[in-house]
Amino acid sequence: MTYYKTSELAKIIGVHANTVRLYEKRHLIAQAERLPNGYRRFTELHLEQFKLARAALRVEILQNGLRQQAVAIIKTSAAGNYTQATALTLAYITQIETEQNNAEEAIAIAQYLLTDLTNEAPPIDSMVYTRKQAANHLNVTIDTLRNWELNGLFTAKRQANGYRIYTEKDLKQLKIIRSLRCANYSLAAILRMLRALSSNPQANIRAAIDTPTAEDDIISACDKLLTSLYEAKNNAYFILEQLEKLTKIAAFYEKPSIYPPK
Repeated sequence: MTYYKTSELAKIIGVHANTVRLYEKRHLIAQAERLPNGYRRFTELHLEQFKLARAALRVEILQNGLRQQAVAIIKTSAAGNYTQATALTLAYITQIETEQNNAEEAIAIAQYLLTDLTNEAPPIDSMVYTRKQAANHLNVTIDTLRNWELNGLFTAKRQANGYRIYTEKDLKQLKIIRSLRCANYSLAAILRMLRALSSNPQANIRAAIDTPTAEDDIISACDKLLTSLYEAKNNAYFILEQLEKLTKIAAFYEKPSIYPPK
């Protein structure tokens, strides 16, 4: 059986020793055995559990409880409940796949609506809506429309009295934004896509919405949602492999010794 000091485990993982202590304190790895001098003594179980925890936390996707699910998997595994942790991981993968499907469906809807807008004949006598009417039609709040405009996603036309008005074409454009927001694409990613289409109507919206530019100062997981979900799914399969490994290691440690006691 191999044992590690706190500093040794930290060096193998590539973190500070305080990070190891923090993971133990927050129950992200099992509690280490304490030697008579008070020093912690870690095992292979701790090493593999640490790898699992790092993989689960690598992609910070917060939507629909994915982050909480990842933490639950880590803590369940750290408690030694590998069967339950495996079941949680499989449910986690299913949730990620649902999010992937939603993200891809939103792009398909956006592409359809954009094509419809491009091929649409100029209206002869288009109906116009107030901001409140437009919000009700889209099933969003007035504050949501205001937020989209403040973030540059859309600019409403104004009447002589300064009130905003929305045409049928405007509502179709807003439906594109709504579909993408419902799938958890960030405002920055949607704005990036709209700008790409503005300069090139034939631009690949899937690539544009998932590829941050050099001008983006801060990039979140939802600024590259498709890539982040793909990475999260890969990490989830790594977690399954780690759980299988942890199960085998735990079984080995629990084996009775074949040697008689001295």
